[in-house]
Amino acid sequence: MSNKVKTTKMNQSKQELVPKLRFPEFNDDGEWRIEELGSVCDVRDGTHDSPQFYNTGKPLITSKNLLSNGVMDLDNVSFISEEDYEKINKRSKVNIGDIVFGMIGTIGNPVLVKDSGFAIKNVALIKQKTDLLNSYLVHFLDSQYIIERFKTLHTGNTQKFIALGQIRKLSFPLPKKQEQQKIADCLSSIDDLITAESKKLEFIKNHKKGLMQNLFPPEGKTIPNFRFPEFKGDGEWEKLTLSDVYSFKVTNSFSREKLNYENGLVKNIHYGDIHTKFSTLFDITKESVPFVNLSQEIANIKTDNYCIEGDIILADASEDMNDIGKSIEIVNLNNEKLLSGLHTLLARQKKNRLKVGFGGYLFKSQCIRSQIQKEAQGAKVLGISATRLSNIKIIFPKKKQEQQKIANCLSSIDDLITAQIKKIDMLKKHKKGLMQQIFPSPDDQINHQSK
Repeated sequence: MSNKVKTTKMNQSKQELVPKLRFPEFNDDGEWRIEELGSVCDVRDGTHDSPQFYNTGKPLITSKNLLSNGVMDLDNVSFISEEDYEKINKRSKVNIGDIVFGMIGTIGNPVLVKDSGFAIKNVALIKQKTDLLNSYLVHFLDSQYIIERFKTLHTGNTQKFIALGQIRKLSFPLPKKQEQQKIADCLSSIDDLITAESKKLEFIKNHKKGLMQNLFPPEGKTIPNFRFPEFKGDGEWEKLTLSDVYSFKVTNSFSREKLNYENGLVKNIHYGDIHTKFSTLFDITKESVPFVNLSQEIANIKTDNYCIEGDIILADASEDMNDIGKSIEIVNLNNEKLLSGLHTLLARQKKNRLKVGFGGYLFKSQCIRSQIQKEAQGAKVLGISATRLSNIKIIFPKKKQEQQKIANCLSSIDDLITAQIKKIDMLKKHKKGLMQQIFPSPDDQINHQSK
């Protein structure tokens, strides 16, 4: 980055309100001042009414539409009539350059408005006044200091909310306008990098989605839309029932309270981790997996029920149809002992028909996923059983060389996705660390004045 900041020399005899890092040209500009938000901004909120929603109309923004990366989600909005839109805008018209952030449910997530034409409900609206730049303020409102302040200020048991009066009384540090602009430009440049890398991540994910749709045959077909050249003359894929290929092994029902991340002899797959964090191809050396507590009795677990490489583990319960039967394939155990646990199904090949690494992607293919979803039962919580899964159709190339080629192709894309996620996380951590240094805490001056 071209913007340079350096450590500020602190006056040892007096705790001045200055940042730990400051752009050199502002080192002689003295202390920042503390202001209350309501004294330097026009702070109001949107409607509290519940207007009727329509399939089309004017967008109504609520907290759910404010994302943590400073972006407004306009793909999941409700629409209201022109009449209700005009009524709300008489009180709280949103203009380009305003800041909006959540007051109910999701607290915070400030967004600097770049396109208007929407109304707001239960969302705070900050309009720029005096010598305060909203392009600076939006970053401070997203700082760790404000996030922690919101945690102490919000009320409500079932749904979090923060009152408009509390927002108006929020204290924040304010430098001169030129320094505000420099800080805003610096942090916005990092945001632009994060946005660009996030778009690249979405492109890679969409590329993988397209490959999955074409490398595996659509439901009812026996040949994929795309085939590597060396296998084009190999004819149809083999089609069998799941029970022809896999048998199910016994799993355990250890709850989270019976697991720990510090020590143990045996690790355990919990269905929640399949839903939230484990990779399609499960390598135990790359995953954070809990141990079974040493106090738990495991002596009666048969050797055959411990996981081996090539096993498929499925989550048999979910509140979401998209996640029911979500699965992983064990590809590397590193000679460690692993069990399949609460709300999981453990499937093991009978005759080693599938190459290790191929099965994980096969079970993520649309053909298999749609069949699993059809077998799910339940209302609020969906469930599947080994019995219901046994008759679904499994289709795969007869040659293991083709299976390996498909697995290699998709795993290389997964490696790109993992690397891209790490890159974005590093940028976010860099921004967070910079913000902690570039903004002085209002508490510093408050604490000093109270001494």
